[in-house]
Amino acid sequence: MTIAEPVLYAIFAAVVIVLLAIDLLVAHRETHAVSLREAALWSCIWIGVSVLFGIFVPQFHQSAEGSSSLLYFTGYLIEKSLSVDNVFLFVVIFGTLSVPKELQHRVLFYGVVGAIVMRTVLIFTGAALIERFEWILYVFGAFLLYAAWRTYSDRHGHPDVTDSKLIARVRRIIPTTDTYEGEKFFVHRDGKRYATPLFIVLILVEFTDLVFAMDSIPAIFAITRDPFIVLTSNIFAILGLRALYFLLAGVADKLRYLKVGLSVILAYVGVKLLTAHLEGVWHPSPLQSLGVIGTILAVVVVASLVHPPDSEEIVEPDGGPWGSEDERDVAR
Repeated sequence: MTIAEPVLYAIFAAVVIVLLAIDLLVAHRETHAVSLREAALWSCIWIGVSVLFGIFVPQFHQSAEGSSSLLYFTGYLIEKSLSVDNVFLFVVIFGTLSVPKELQHRVLFYGVVGAIVMRTVLIFTGAALIERFEWILYVFGAFLLYAAWRTYSDRHGHPDVTDSKLIARVRRIIPTTDTYEGEKFFVHRDGKRYATPLFIVLILVEFTDLVFAMDSIPAIFAITRDPFIVLTSNIFAILGLRALYFLLAGVADKLRYLKVGLSVILAYVGVKLLTAHLEGVWHPSPLQSLGVIGTILAVVVVASLVHPPDSEEIVEPDGGPWGSEDERDVAR
């Protein structure tokens, strides 16, 4: 049975909205710090839902490129592996800006909602561009090779998105309070509206996801050009990002070779795009691509466990999470 595309997308959107509503209004109705046990439970739930969708997707959507399930699971695995690297930056952002543990889920929830909207726009835009200008796939392939090189070059660190100068620039545009105000993003004082530091954190989270989307979306287009498969694999991986953060936040820095593995995956899908129309070159099937990516991730995890990092250092910026007093005065 196949379902007309508009109806299919509408049903998928309704499912996502229901899942988000259950998460916010039922599971996390009261503000609290997410425990490791709760994070593990919700990770299993999100992965379970994603796997069930992948198993049954051929029942209502047949991809012209092959098995809908294999294409979906390959795209999901790519996005899930890249989202682990995203967890590193969330750890840095929340730690550096001293975000209370009980507020972190709220930030990530709205960050995920923003990411879903942003990625949906990017995916449909990319699909439209590919349909009209097929040569843009070569641009994607070249960009993925550059992303692979950049990821490997930065394997020992992460960009500092919490730089106090960046925060000061944002605060010049958006009047901001100096302290967190519970779970509020905005407060009113003396008849004026002020953003709280929690809103600044949300901006950084959204910016971080945008940066990672520039890599992950072209990577999935290397596996399939089917917009429905690209969208669903991407969104389901993003839905589980919050639980993944709380599950891996304490051990993310133990994955010593993660960036090396991600750089290999990005290089693999980049070469796959660039050689798609060349004769005499190996063109991996969806099943083979799934096997290659799964093997790379397995090797990364095993190697990281066998050879853990020698030392762990967390460097706090001078002047605290919101800069020095002089910087705060300038920001105002």
